[in-house]
Amino acid sequence: MDTRESKTPEEELAHLKSVHKPEDYEHPEPDEDQPEARQSSGGMSWLLIVLIAAVVVLVIALLVMGIVG
Repeated sequence: MDTRESKTPEEELAHLKSVHKPEDYEHPEPDEDQPEARQSSGGMSWLLIVLIAAVVVLVIALLVMGIVG
């Protein structure tokens, strides 16, 4: 492991060249070819909406019955 504080100009140039490589569009990331990576999460968003609606109905019912307020 290199623990030096500063690099030589050659090392700095080599580092900058390795960091600033353009993206390779000819060879995409492996997960782009996997069909499960492109699928949406499905029913989880509906579950969240139903859960929020149920909590709202429960709070309104408790307020109407006078238990909370």
